[in-house]
Amino acid sequence: MRYLVFRPYGPMASWGEAAVGEARPTASHPGRSAIIGMLGAALGLQRDDHERQHALRDGVRVAVKQSSPGVLLRDYHTAQVPAQQRKIAHYTRREELSIPKHRLHTILSTREYRCDGYWTVAVTTTTEAPWTVDDLAAALREPQFPLCLGRRAFPLTAPVYPQVVEAEGVRAALDTPFPALTPLDDADEHRRLALQGEQAYAWEGDGGDIEAQETRFPSDEPLHRGRWQFTVRPESWCIVREDP
Repeated sequence: MRYLVFRPYGPMASWGEAAVGEARPTASHPGRSAIIGMLGAALGLQRDDHERQHALRDGVRVAVKQSSPGVLLRDYHTAQVPAQQRKIAHYTRREELSIPKHRLHTILSTREYRCDGYWTVAVTTTTEAPWTVDDLAAALREPQFPLCLGRRAFPLTAPVYPQVVEAEGVRAALDTPFPALTPLDDADEHRRLALQGEQAYAWEGDGGDIEAQETRFPSDEPLHRGRWQFTVRPESWCIVREDP
């Protein structure tokens, strides 16, 4: 099977999970919504282009290899926002803060981030997909919109190195080697990953060359981008422990 394989890396990431009240947690790895969002940005899809957004959602299957979840960081976040008013739209942050102070409200939240995580992503396309893995690889090489790691404030700091590979299954595809993150040799990178002692694989559908140890149900299947609606989906997991 042909897979598009790439490596999203940056010092900070936030892989949003279901947010209730003031808590804004992050998953340990990029979920389906985050990967689809990155592909959509590369293709130049507008958020209100529901037809093409749904075509992308229904046309790809994703898998992730987590070599390191990174360090979990928490931020006590405060933000001033204007009271909602019908027929009034604020298009910039400056416009939001330009209203009278008594009409500004303060929102408090606790937000989670991942620092220095290391993941590999593999994508396959269905027969109904309007894009091939080659089309998606070309889009990642020259993205129409900036790519980020879950939030606009978290840009990529290394090339994603999109590759189209032939593999028997998810594990072989996700084990595709990538260049080192720095011009130095990659010995330090291997030592850092070896300290983790395990590789976690998560995928949809038939893994091919890997068997699931458990099935999880993350709430990261996008239903409507404009309304930020998501639903649960089954995700297979397998953790492979390696000697350091």
